Amino acid sequence: MIQTKGITKSFGSLQVLKGIDLSIEKSEVVAIVGPSGAGKTTLLQIIGTLDSPDGGELILNGTRVEGMNDTELSAFRNRNIGFVFQFHQLLPEFTALENVMIPALIAREKQGQAEKRAKELLDFMGLAERMTHKPAELSGGEKQRVAVARALVNNPAVILADEPSGSLDTKNKEELHALFFELRDKMKQTFVLVTHDEQLAADTDRVIHIRDGIIVPTS
Repeated sequence: MIQTKGITKSFGSLQVLKGIDLSIEKSEVVAIVGPSGAGKTTLLQIIGTLDSPDGGELILNGTRVEGMNDTELSAFRNRNIGFVFQFHQLLPEFTALENVMIPALIAREKQGQAEKRAKELLDFMGLAERMTHKPAELSGGEKQRVAVARALVNNPAVILADEPSGSLDTKNKEELHALFFELRDKMKQTFVLVTHDEQLAADTDRVIHIRDGIIVPTS
């Protein structure tokens, strides 16, 4: 599903990633952990094609990413990758339903089909009664579930999540974590999670430790 080979990345004289070799299989829930500054978010951004490595290869869902132009990369990202961020990043002027539909409309899905898929996902998330509410009218946990639905709307190969439960209280955090595994079990969804949450990391299928820009072997 995801392969990185020898991924390197520097910012000025600071080398953040020093040759990352990684393989993630379909339907895995994988946590990337490590101290601040270890390179976790940089790696996630490269896997998500939001940033380019200085060297190495990225193969995602059978496609070699390097060499794509910006238009091709944007279309590939929209179809293959869903993103969940710590602070949900919903558009405040749109309803929950409209927020979830946006990636599908960008992918030129017909409005009726996009709306049908978005409603199905919001219903799955337990938000059938909240579809017409705007983000300001939703709780923190509800906003993050809307963000997960938005990430899923185009049936992506992988969902990348950067500290997805970092802004949530304990109850909503536990519910979000349970949702990830339910989506893996029912939809065969692949997740790559950058997290400082030890409980979330412990519950995943595999934990990848990064320190000083390299993957640290675990015993």
